[in-house]
Amino acid sequence: MQRSNGYIIGFAAILTIVCGGLLAFANQGLKDSQDKAKQLDTRKQILSAVTSVEGIDINKVYSERVTPYVVDASGERDKYKDIDAEGVNTKKEYKKSEVSEKRFPVFEYKGENGELESYIIPVFGKGLWDDVWGYIALEKDMNTIKGVSFGHKGETPGLGARITEPEVQARFIGKKINDGGVMFIKGEGVPANITSADHQVDGLSGATMTTKGVNKMLDSYFGHYQAYFDKKR
Repeated sequence: MQRSNGYIIGFAAILTIVCGGLLAFANQGLKDSQDKAKQLDTRKQILSAVTSVEGIDINKVYSERVTPYVVDASGERDKYKDIDAEGVNTKKEYKKSEVSEKRFPVFEYKGENGELESYIIPVFGKGLWDDVWGYIALEKDMNTIKGVSFGHKGETPGLGARITEPEVQARFIGKKINDGGVMFIKGEGVPANITSADHQVDGLSGATMTTKGVNKMLDSYFGHYQAYFDKKR
């Protein structure tokens, strides 16, 4: 039986409303689980900078050992004392033109004995193709790198994407951020004594733009946190 145009339009409208409602309901129902998964991933990245996360209860360890807070560009906590450090979107902060308006999270990490072991800060920048980011753990002297955890959105597999490999990240351990910063050098395996240098990290073959992006990212954020470091020292 032939239907009128009004019937067809009305039926399509009702179907659209019903389907849209079902999708909205499903999205709302999944939001809590999505938020929890995102929080777990963030906590895993934070902890990865300072300890092995294999086989541990991420949420339990984070809750027991990490004290998060946010500082401003002058290193003070008062301005952002009510801000949840985990909820700060580092990418959005990165895009703000005024450094004075940016929020800088800090995650203090305690050892099993309850004593402060390190300070963890997030970093964000641009690689060859897209975003690069990470977390840097500093010893209590706020100068020596205890560990790093890097991530990327689209660096080249086998080249720039190697910044996520444990062996590459381990090259940063023990490096000093004061009086020169920390940077990947050009090339890989040259010079042979690079592992003993305070500020230089063995580079990545064929990944010049990615390493430059990481270097710029680290230099920028160490500068942003300098006032905070000075106050803590």
